[in-house]
Amino acid sequence: MAYINVIEYEESEGRLREIYDDLIRSRGKLAEVHKIQSLNPETIVAHMELYLKIMFSRSPLKRYQREMIAVVVSITNNCAYCTKHHAEAVQHFWKSEEKVNALVSDFRTAELKSVDRLLCELAEKLTKQPAAPQKEMLIEQLAKLGLNDRAILDATLVIAYFNFVNRLVLGLGVHLEDDGGGGYKYD
Repeated sequence: MAYINVIEYEESEGRLREIYDDLIRSRGKLAEVHKIQSLNPETIVAHMELYLKIMFSRSPLKRYQREMIAVVVSITNNCAYCTKHHAEAVQHFWKSEEKVNALVSDFRTAELKSVDRLLCELAEKLTKQPAAPQKEMLIEQLAKLGLNDRAILDATLVIAYFNFVNRLVLGLGVHLEDDGGGGYKYD
């Protein structure tokens, strides 16, 4: 149960109902992370615009990489809600429960490409210690592996976004949906 009042779909009306209906059409269902902002509906719209731009727009980063980064940030922040949701998205792309479980358990033990492992390290480092000087070394290593500045920017945007969302979820007591959270549109 959330720590603040949440307007459920059945209780929604007007602009909030429109926003909820748009989310159901575009994402496949309504998530608790959307409903936690129901008292200020336009923030849901702004939040979703940012999410879609960062996670779904054209990028040198692949979709699975963005979802993988989301998982690492969420694990680092102990955000079970976002870890569950985005591990399911990674599963959609990887089609390997074993590999996803390894990512969730400890990305260092997962069979990842060098660039993916470094992206995970960057996600963890910027989440734990955003001012730490080691991030420069990670960025240099990513560049040596072929990531351009746009890809590094996009990775950092994903990291920053999920730190924001994790705090929203953890700070307001967002709980996993009764159906376990799956069934969203990932492509």
